[in-house]
Amino acid sequence: MMALCRLDVETMLERITKSITSASIFLAGYFLLNIALRIALPHTLDLDEAEQSFYSQYLLAGYGSQPPFYNWIQYAIVSVTGISMWVLSVPKNIILFGCYLFYGLAAREVLKSRSLAAVAMLSLITLPQVGLMAQRELTHTVALLFATSLFLFGFFRTLRQPTIGSYLIIGMATGIGLISKYNFAILPFAALIAVLPEREWRNRLIDWRLLPAVAVAILIVLPHALWLPDNLASASAPTLERMTAEHLAPAGLARIGQGLLSLIIAVLGFVALPIVLIAAAFRRDFFRALSSSSPMIRVIERLMVISLLAFVGVVLFAGASDIHERWLDPCLLVLPIYLFLKLKTAGLDLSAGLARFRPVVPVFMVVILSILLFRIVGIQYIGTYTRTNVPFSGYVAELTATRKPVLIVAGTKFVAGNMRLEFPDVPVVIPFFPGPGVPEYADAKGPVLVIWRGETADDPTISPSFANDLVRSGIHLQELNTLTLPYLFGDGKRSFSIGYSWVEGGAK
Repeated sequence: MMALCRLDVETMLERITKSITSASIFLAGYFLLNIALRIALPHTLDLDEAEQSFYSQYLLAGYGSQPPFYNWIQYAIVSVTGISMWVLSVPKNIILFGCYLFYGLAAREVLKSRSLAAVAMLSLITLPQVGLMAQRELTHTVALLFATSLFLFGFFRTLRQPTIGSYLIIGMATGIGLISKYNFAILPFAALIAVLPEREWRNRLIDWRLLPAVAVAILIVLPHALWLPDNLASASAPTLERMTAEHLAPAGLARIGQGLLSLIIAVLGFVALPIVLIAAAFRRDFFRALSSSSPMIRVIERLMVISLLAFVGVVLFAGASDIHERWLDPCLLVLPIYLFLKLKTAGLDLSAGLARFRPVVPVFMVVILSILLFRIVGIQYIGTYTRTNVPFSGYVAELTATRKPVLIVAGTKFVAGNMRLEFPDVPVVIPFFPGPGVPEYADAKGPVLVIWRGETADDPTISPSFANDLVRSGIHLQELNTLTLPYLFGDGKRSFSIGYSWVEGGAK
């Protein structure tokens, strides 16, 4: 019976990976499960979700330290549908699905095999930054992953069979990537250098069709590019602070050593799992294939090496001492395609290895869904409480039992985004964003709720900077209050506190 069941599973997985289409249908089901799980879990927003909820009130050329592409998408949808958990979850999963889909199309251009391309597409889930982290809390990185896959598709298509369409895909992907995450700029630069040594593809760089591609990229980037020079400090300071970790990092050679070590650790953390899994599935064939080469393999190798050398330059010349794994997405996302291309180029019989590797995908799907669920509902056993366990719906029920706000002034984007989700018809503002003060306060006719969180979960002390911003905005708090509730799914012993104050609007 077990042998029969195993045979049925193997047959089903073989059918799923028969083509990009069948694999995409399978993936669509997986992303629907992710959407259903997020809707079923508490509607308290994590940091990136809260940021999107808050920013969706504004259409701006720039929003601070992150480029605006994801914000623009979220704004466009919210302006039509209104804010809800569905509106925050569905677009993210559609964009992630697009990442996998275009990755599969890119793999098909290189591998020239529908079934092997489908396996390569599904193998993306073994990259922790794609399979788990992107699904758990990231938004701008999700857009970056999509742009990277789209770029790889256009890039490989242009090398294999250039058309005006393939060049335009490169231009579109470059534009989207540059306004998704600034580190995307490394990818087109590395691709350009990687092609130069290959005589048969060098002429792709002087093709007239590159001009409309550049024009498309410029048009996409232009609104943000015009905003950037006057806002360079706000756009770059938070990222530079994270990269340099000035309060922790040593100086001089010690800092360079720390930065290079963090880069090595980040690379290993990014590539180790898929390499180990593919090596375990293909066994001796994997090691035999390592020596295989082709023009396309050489281009991909140069692409990855040049990208990583760019990060070495960031460490040496920009003083970076703390490189995060997700920053390597545009550099190393191509890795699964590269490994499967090595195997195919070696001319080996891959059937046994593919049969061993296919079950990895559904196992990872189950594990990821289980992690996403248990990190919230099993929190009392883990001990580390997440932002999603903060009882915002409980706060709202308590705060609005006797009166409703006409305006909410929040201390952080985390608080603002969650209050925006709870009060979709009430403006939620943060002082001095996007303009000076809180101009909405002067026009508010009714009670205004000022709400904040402290530095820690159990300390709702208002921060001096927020208090000062309120005073500068003409908002004077008469009474500071505290509301403490236990974490959702907690053991009842741990709680989260917020501070709040009711004031009357400035309108007479």
